[in-house]
This record gives sequence, structure tokens and C-alpha cells, in this order.
Amino acid sequence: MPRASGIAFFDAEGKLMWIAEGYDGPDPHPLAEAALQNPPPATTAELDGFAREFAGSPAYAFRLRDDGGNVIAVAVMLTRDGEDRPYSFVLHIARPALECLQRELQARTSIGSMSRDLYARDQDLEVLLQVSAEEPGSPEEADELGHLMQVTVEHLGCILGALVVPERNVAICKSKAGTKPRVDILSKTHRHLLNWAQLQRKQLLINKINTAADGMPPIKILSVPVRHTSGRVIGFMALFRTAEAEDFDLRNERLAELLTRKITTILQNNYDAFTSLLTRPAFENQVRAALTARAGMGPNCVLYIDVDRMHVINDNFGMHIGDEVIGKIADVLRRRPRMGALSARISGDRFAVFLPDCALDLAAQAAELVCRQCAELSYSRGDGTVQVSVSIGVAELPESQSPLAHGSASAEIACKAAKDRGRGRVEIYQDADQSIIRRHSDVLVVQRLHEALEHDRFVLYAQPILPLSSTVPQEPRFELLLRMIAENGETLPPSKFFSAAERYQLLPVIDRWVVRNALSNLKAHAAALHGRAARFSINVSGPSIASEDFLDFLETQVRESGLPPDILCFELTETAAISNLQRADRLMQRLRSLGCTFALDDFGTGLSSLAYLRSLPVSVLKIDGSFVRDTAVNQRTESMVRAIAQMARTMGMETVAEFVETDDLRLRMATLGVDYGQGFAIGKPIPLEEILGDLALYEMLAQQSSLKA
Repeated sequence: MPRASGIAFFDAEGKLMWIAEGYDGPDPHPLAEAALQNPPPATTAELDGFAREFAGSPAYAFRLRDDGGNVIAVAVMLTRDGEDRPYSFVLHIARPALECLQRELQARTSIGSMSRDLYARDQDLEVLLQVSAEEPGSPEEADELGHLMQVTVEHLGCILGALVVPERNVAICKSKAGTKPRVDILSKTHRHLLNWAQLQRKQLLINKINTAADGMPPIKILSVPVRHTSGRVIGFMALFRTAEAEDFDLRNERLAELLTRKITTILQNNYDAFTSLLTRPAFENQVRAALTARAGMGPNCVLYIDVDRMHVINDNFGMHIGDEVIGKIADVLRRRPRMGALSARISGDRFAVFLPDCALDLAAQAAELVCRQCAELSYSRGDGTVQVSVSIGVAELPESQSPLAHGSASAEIACKAAKDRGRGRVEIYQDADQSIIRRHSDVLVVQRLHEALEHDRFVLYAQPILPLSSTVPQEPRFELLLRMIAENGETLPPSKFFSAAERYQLLPVIDRWVVRNALSNLKAHAAALHGRAARFSINVSGPSIASEDFLDFLETQVRESGLPPDILCFELTETAAISNLQRADRLMQRLRSLGCTFALDDFGTGLSSLAYLRSLPVSVLKIDGSFVRDTAVNQRTESMVRAIAQMARTMGMETVAEFVETDDLRLRMATLGVDYGQGFAIGKPIPLEEILGDLALYEMLAQQSSLKA
């Protein structure tokens, strides 16, 4: 080996790592730079390099590589004049030492890389835990999405983080603490990023933008689609870095993807699946956080909105049209009647709007605007017009321990006053309104109920229940439905009087009226019903089941009617049957001995235990309409309906899907294995007398329905 005058080692960046002690010759750095400049590609750890004259003496450079062929260090050897040797000879002599050093450096590099990777992953884990562990009631919990974006921006060193979900009315921009968000960056890129997410359905990674456009600085972008639980892309999360910052890498992509999954969960929990408005719990959380942040500032108000005559829309056009109206009203509220407003769907056709920093008169103006916009939603449908209007109550949030609860209660009272005074209007809460509401409360409804019973102002309707498959019995079935005739001749559904009847213990009396009149109407057509395949369902309420003498009354009525008992089916709600399990079982056993059958109504909404199905002689399970309608948007609900159908079939029971309002739902229920369907896609409720006169027609429709399915 030639006598070396100096040996030095440089890292892959050309920085000096070590040089022989006492070396006082020329600086070897140029040799290292030459070795690192455009090194030949390699795929293994084989040593390579070159020999050249340097400062008048022979010099040698050796590139040390890792297993992937990447240069990890350069060794430079300088010799004295006269010690010129071929490069291959010097490499042969120095190889053992160089390979030993190469393995050492490669091990250190791997350990350092692993350490950095583990540290980065540990930091990522801390971020994921931090955005998932907010204390209940904390500002972070109330603004989960804003908190998540802020934490992400800080952790990944971004100048801007943005979350855009148009159908949820979500647009969030966050920057590092103490800096103002560059909203202009988002405004110039959000359309392109949204189009990319929706069309390409994958991440967008841009680590090199050389020139700026429209005054926007050069940036690096990582954009990840935000998906609905069904997999549909509904928005995007975008992260921005300056051109001088380090590139977004695979780890950043994976973390961003995990965070978008968390965003999907937050959206699912906080936003109503149908209207995309806030759910009631999320609304209450966000309002509480806003009130905490605004403590001691200006007044705040709340609107309570109730859709007028929703039952009329449902009865005349079908519940799917009612859902359509609710969706249109939600669209109005998503446009925000005032800056900073929060809107929520708090129940079926009721909404609430929080108006921060808003005096009562300005809140009333915002409510009037919403009222007018909703009235403009009225439209023609078939032979009729869907009349849309809302009643709105306005109240200021008081200074109390529960301002939202008290304010919402006041707004609801004002909303009821608006309904009593003609509907389609706005009322501001005043203490005097409480007496108006009491005067038009259940006491008046009960009085009307007594008058209707006394003057026989009830009528029975029947809604067809038809088979969905040719493999089940093809006879038509009907559920008997009660309607009350008002003094002005208007036909009222049970939703208008059921609550008062239940509160004032009138349900057993009404049930007796239904049984007597149903059997009387059927008895008048007994000759036509004998030998004909048909079945009629009569509802029995929970209080009637609990009544001591109702069973004897019911048994006597069935025996004296002279009707074939097998055409009679009595429906009990799941909740009522479980609440009066022993009496329900006794009623079923005695009437079953006569030949009657039983259906369990609203199945799926009662208790979770199914043990009672083994003892109750139930032959039909009626799947609650909320489950049926939800199968169109919720795979979990669809699986539940399929499981109910399979369980019923195993236990020898039949299934009926309630509220089948569209042909799509009818076909879906048939696919899931449900036997029968009931709803507007099957047939509307019509007077019982008309049904009895057209039994032959309904037998033909039953066969056609099963063939279509």
C-alpha cells in the first residue's frame, strides 16, 4: 500500500466527517465534491471511485454505498509524490478496511433512519390521539373539525390547512398559531382540488411548483379526498407548504389519509345524514362553545322552525314527498340567514337556528326571510300542489345556567303560537303567549275526541299489504287505519289526536270503536269473504292490552261476527307487547285458538332482546318504516333488515316492510327477502267500503306485485 500523506472521510452531503490527525496538506474537499457530482448509478453496495493527480501528487477517491446503491460516504486518500499506483491496486489493498467502514456507516445510517422514522411515527400517533381525546364539553369537542385541522397544520409544518365539504356547508382554513390564514391560496385552488378529488378519487401530491400564478407564492400541495361512509367523495382536505419547505412524503400522505377517515367519522356523528344539517347533540355542543367564547358580549337568539301540515303532504303525496320538502327546507337553512348562524335538524320536520350577536328584532327579520323562502318552495305535483310553509318562533337566549335549553323552549312556545294564529308566520316569544298555547292544547283535542266518539265521527280506511315475491301466499292483505272527521269535514289522521287520546286514557275506548265497526263492515260482506283469500289487520294499543276486560270483549266480538277467524290479524306494537308481556301472551293464545293471527308492529324499535319471540305466537313481523327508508342510504340498516327477514323465515314467520314509498324500495325489500310490502308504492289508504267492493281487483294486483318483484 502506498504511503498515505492524508486520509479523509466525507458524508453524502460532502461534509467532512473525519481527517487524519496532523494532516497539513491541501484541502481534500474538491476530491469529495468530484466523487459526489453525478456518481454513476448502482444497485448494490459495490465500491467504486477514481484516481487522479491532486496538488501534484496521486490521489484516490472511493464511493461507499448502501445495499440499494446510494452513496453514503466518500473516502479520500492523498499520497506523496512518487507513490503513484494504479487505482485497482490501491482499491485491492484498501478494500477490507473500506468494506468494514462501509458496513459500519450503513448500520449507523439505518439505525438513524429507523430512529427518525420511529420518532416521526410517534409524533403522528400523538396527533391522532390528540384529535380523538377531547374532553366532553370542551371547545375542542364542540369544534372537532377546526381543532383537527389546527393540530394537523402545526404538526406537519404547513402554512395553511383547509377542509372543504360543500354538501355539509363546511369550509375551514387554519394556519400556524399567531398567523393569519392565507385564504387567497384556498380561493384560487379549491375548485381545482375539489374537481380532482371527485373525478380522480385519489390523493394529489405536488412537491414542485416553480412559478407562481395570480400573485400566489410557489407552494407544495397535498390534497386527500374526504369520503362519505358509502365511499362517495364529498370534499377534500388540503395541506400547503412553502416551496422552501421539505417535500410531502409517503408518511405525510398516510397520516393525512388517517385524518380524513377521522373527519368522515366526525361528519357522520355531527351531521344529519338526510339534510346535512347539524344533529341536535352537535348543535348543542357548538352553541355552548360559541356562548362560552362570547361570554359578556352581545345578545344571541334562537329560531325554532316547524313545517306546517306535514301530515297532509304525507297523506296526499306520500312520505317520500314529505322527505323531499324537508330536504328543500334544509337547503334554505344551509344558505345561512345570518353570518355565523348554526342550523340543525332537531327532529323529523323541526329545525333550530342559532344566531350569534343578534338582537331580537334582527332575529325576527332573519326568521321572516326564512319563512318567505320556504313559502316559495311550493310546487305542483301530479294533480295537486305541494303547499310548503313553516311556522317559526323567535326567542333571545337568557342569562342562565342553561341558556340554550331555556331559549329553545321559549322559541318552541312562540312557534306553537304561530301555528295557532294561522301558520306560515313568525312569532316572537312573550310570556303572555303561554296562556294562548294552553288554551289550544290537548284539552281542546280531548273535547273534540269526545264529540267525535259521541257523534260517531270516525271512519275506517284500509291500506293494501301486497306480496313482494311469487314464493309467498298471493292473497291481498289490508291494515285498517282510523281517521277522525272534524267539525268542518276535514279528515284527520291519528297523528292529530293520538297524543291527547293516550294522555287522557281514551285509547281503549277508541280501540273498541275500531273493533266493533271493523267487524261490522266485514260482516256485511261475509258471503264474499268466505272462501276468498284475504286478511284484515286491526291495531290494538298497549292500554287495551293492559285492560282487564278488553280480552273478553275482543273474543266475544270475534265469535259473534260470524266471520272466518283466519281473515283477522291483530297488530300489537313491539313496545306494547313487551310492556304487557303476560297479558299480550294470554290475548294471543285465546284468539289464536279461534283461528286469528297476530303481527308485531314497528319491529326493531323496541327492546333489544328477542327472547319473547319464542313464547309469543306471532306469525308476522312488520319491520318499522324508519329501517325500511334508511336502507337506501345505510348499508348497516340494510344488513339488519336482511337479518330480520332471515330470522323470521327460520322461525316460520312472515315479514312486512312498512313505508315502502318508492319502486326502488319495493325492489330492495324483495331483494332482501322481505315477504310483503306496505306503503304508497304498494297502495294508498282508501275507505274500507271501497276496498271490500273491489276485493277481486286487489287479488289481481297482489299477483302482479309479486311478479314485478
